[in-house]
Parts: sequence; structure tokens; C-alpha cells
Amino acid sequence: MFLSHAYTDRELVLGLALMIEDLGYSVYIDWRDDPHLDRSKVTPETAAKLKARMKVSRCLLYSTTSNASDSKWMPWELGFKDGDNTRAAILPVVQYSTTTYQGQEYLGVYPYVDAGNDRTGKRRLWVCRSSTCYVDFDSWLEGSEPAERG
Repeated sequence: MFLSHAYTDRELVLGLALMIEDLGYSVYIDWRDDPHLDRSKVTPETAAKLKARMKVSRCLLYSTTSNASDSKWMPWELGFKDGDNTRAAILPVVQYSTTTYQGQEYLGVYPYVDAGNDRTGKRRLWVCRSSTCYVDFDSWLEGSEPAERG
């Protein structure tokens, strides 16, 4: 998966990536996996490399923090991946946990990712529209959408 994030959140993002990798997924982080890229400027070379990485990633997770709005790349990455295969979701990074994520502006059209245990107690990722509308992450990667649960 491609983890879209603000570079100023790199320590937090690395922790998120390690948690996701512990669940068995591969995570691409530009500065970790392609350290030669210049993230401070928007260039055709950097855009081409990021496009190539997004093309081979099964999904994009958009890490929302207070720094996300300062990123030059995040909105572009989200739009590109959404147009490529629609497997884009918000990874809310909030100070306090709530039962649901409330996206702001255009982010609200995307589902959000949450971590939690399944019925057997196994830690998993879930793709959610609300606390009662969700699907397991692997099924979402295969094309399933969140469904209301009673």
C-alpha cells in the first residue's frame, strides 16, 4: 500500500507503517523507500516515480493529521490513486479516539481505515463508512465495499 502523508509527520508515519506491516501488509513510504527523491519541490521526475509506485500499490491510505493540509503532494496522490483504481481510504490520525471518523470537505467522500479485533480476537484492518458500516481490509482490496451491519 502507498502511505500518503505529510513529511513533517515522518516519525508518526513510520510508527503507523510498522504497525500495518506487523499485520502482514507491505507499505511504501517515499522517504524511506526512495530516499533520493526531493520532496521539497514538485518536479516531473518525482511525480513520475510516485505515479509508478502508486500504480503497483493495491491501495492508498491518506494519513490525516494537522500537517496534512501543508503537504504539496497529498491531494495529488489521493486524486491520482482514486482515479487509477478507486482503492483509496483515509487513515485518520487523531489525538483522541472516537467511534467514527468525520472527514472534512472532499475527504468525507472516502471511507476510513480503522484497526480492531475480529470475532476471533485477531487484530485486523477495517474499511469503514461509520461504526456500523464496514468491511475487512482484505475484502475491500478485492473490490468489496463497506456494508451496514446490524
